[in-house]
Amino acid sequence: MDANVGDVVLPGDLLTITNSDNRRKAILGPGLRLNLDQVLITTCGVLRKKDPNIYWVDCYRKRYIPAKGDTVVGVVVNKSGDIFKVDIGTSEQASLSYLAFEGATKKNRPDVQVGDIVFAKLLMAVRDMEPELVCVDSYGKKGKFGILPEDGFIFSCSLNLTRKVLNPECRLLKILGKEIPHDIAIGMNGKIWVKARSVKATIAIGNAILAAELLTDEEMIAMCDSVINSVVGMQD
Repeated sequence: MDANVGDVVLPGDLLTITNSDNRRKAILGPGLRLNLDQVLITTCGVLRKKDPNIYWVDCYRKRYIPAKGDTVVGVVVNKSGDIFKVDIGTSEQASLSYLAFEGATKKNRPDVQVGDIVFAKLLMAVRDMEPELVCVDSYGKKGKFGILPEDGFIFSCSLNLTRKVLNPECRLLKILGKEIPHDIAIGMNGKIWVKARSVKATIAIGNAILAAELLTDEEMIAMCDSVINSVVGMQD
């Protein structure tokens, strides 16, 4: 069955792209896979498009499927030779080389321990192969990636919520950040790490993010005001 933007789709449906130029330049996001000259739907949801040529399936799920270029939050669970194994919530652990850090050499190895939380980017994500992570940007610089501080708080949420919070139009973190200073790392794998100046503020931000999933903009603003008042009131 052919599917158009806005349709409710099922696995096995075909994405219809009428313009031949757009078909060649189309960028396929989550829920879509290229099979020969056809674009197959691989998950249930609503077919979405972002101009000019980005397509994906919007769905509610917690199981993460690795995609090249995604930023993820993971936990180092093992070390095998020069490779660290990182749990990013997929069926298979991701690999992270000690050379995947800025300035890393054989003599200057990064201090990575089992149990550390890392914010990284997926360098390779191919079906039936182990995902590969790096902690540098496209210029080889650390940037926002690397080992996250130990005294932060990490929690899991739906993939739909991470996309909502990362949307530039979402005001949640902007409102909270003005009154409650904090650091945050949001992974496309449904893992979020946050750290504020106090444990109460950190937990309050985490709870606010989880509560925002099904709220409208007006309800979200009211919820943020309530959280800010409770945290600031305790600090005073």
